[in-house]
Amino acid sequence: MKKILVILDGIVAKKLMQRIIESNTGENSYDVIYMNDAIIPTQNSSNITFYKFDPTSEFKLKMILEKNIHSEVFIALNSKEELLNVIKNIKLIKKNLQIIALDYWGIDIDDPYVSIYRGIDILANGMVERLPNVPVLAQNIGMKEGEIMEVKIPFGSSYAYRYIGSIEQKDWKIFGLYRHQQLVNIKASLILKPNDIILIIGKPKVLMQIYNVIIRSEGQFPMPFGVNAYLYLDLYLQDQYRVIQIVQEAKYLNQQLKNKNLIVRITRPTTATLMNLIKNELKGINSIIIQIDYHNIGMQKLIKNDINTFDIGLLILGYEIFKNKKKSKVLINFKVPVFKLGHELLVKTKFTSIIVNDVKSYEQISPIIFDISSQLKTKTKIFDMHPLEKDENIYKLLDHFENLAKIFNQKIEIISNQKNPIRYLSKQKNILQIMPLKKDMFKKRFFFKFFYTNSDLISFDMSKDNQLLIPIVE
Repeated sequence: MKKILVILDGIVAKKLMQRIIESNTGENSYDVIYMNDAIIPTQNSSNITFYKFDPTSEFKLKMILEKNIHSEVFIALNSKEELLNVIKNIKLIKKNLQIIALDYWGIDIDDPYVSIYRGIDILANGMVERLPNVPVLAQNIGMKEGEIMEVKIPFGSSYAYRYIGSIEQKDWKIFGLYRHQQLVNIKASLILKPNDIILIIGKPKVLMQIYNVIIRSEGQFPMPFGVNAYLYLDLYLQDQYRVIQIVQEAKYLNQQLKNKNLIVRITRPTTATLMNLIKNELKGINSIIIQIDYHNIGMQKLIKNDINTFDIGLLILGYEIFKNKKKSKVLINFKVPVFKLGHELLVKTKFTSIIVNDVKSYEQISPIIFDISSQLKTKTKIFDMHPLEKDENIYKLLDHFENLAKIFNQKIEIISNQKNPIRYLSKQKNILQIMPLKKDMFKKRFFFKFFYTNSDLISFDMSKDNQLLIPIVE
């Protein structure tokens, strides 16, 4: 059992004494020095002994300190001079005794055995944290530098409807979640929802960056998946014209999105001429990093290593990669969005579009749809291909999209008809289609695509339009 000396006086003394009584577990014993009877609690405890005298008296203080072996001293007094005198006297009697002092005056003591709690700072922080859009930090835990933070997920955040396992957590981690005032067990498949309160831990500077991303409603993608974009080029699969076109498309995308860098990974290089063309196309752009694989270590291993090394939040690939579904299905395991470049040029994109399919999947990707359209400065079109079969969940999903559009200050167009999805899609021009990334997309389909009614699978098999595929929990 630890013996603690408590020296109290002033306006906070009574409240502090009350908190000591309330938090008393019986594991500590206390010697309490006081001057005003008002601080004495109505209920006492056997492990608390009270001494009434002026704590600035070195003689009386020495008797208490020599009578027992104290592990530390807790001081809260009403005067700066009294506080400094008490600390001075304690250091004369026991110079290596740990002292914790409450300070309202800005005292400066350079002593490893004296810990100062700035009362004014604590009060100010408590008031400021009541304001909206201000991070709530744990002030008195760990290093006391703000390495623990509480964040409320706002409606429209890029973190809303993301499952925790898909969120890149480097130098920080989600360790707690409150939903409807109930603590929820953290697991990788848990989906964050608006108004959830998450507890995060990590480096203070990193936590502030994450906080700023969470509370913003637009312009954050590819966060929370990662900070950099990644172009994968297999030079055996495309001719020279197509390779340069893909490089130009990735360069344009890099200019439009909020990623920090574009990593260009070249594997299976062919001719020196093509390599020089690629390098000349990217020459002089500081945000582009070229990496070359001369050993053909394989797509899965190469991308996996690069995602961890470069903090990748977006994979960019030409549609040719997806012709081999057995090889390309490894992309589902990385839990990173995939931008599939089609025949149409990105610079001509006028609309981001989705075709409403299953409610659960499209609800998960909904904030990213508007984040992307805000960065690319495009209008959003929502196609409802089954208006006569709509159930209540579809209505709720469409209302959800309309609410998000208001938050992102964007206009949307909801188009309802009963046309064949594949025919309708084939007639659309200059669109970026956004879809959930699903395992079924990589399964071999033995029948002609007209026999399929799942618009996600039909769209995935097409190569005309550019597509953004977002990881989900299926």
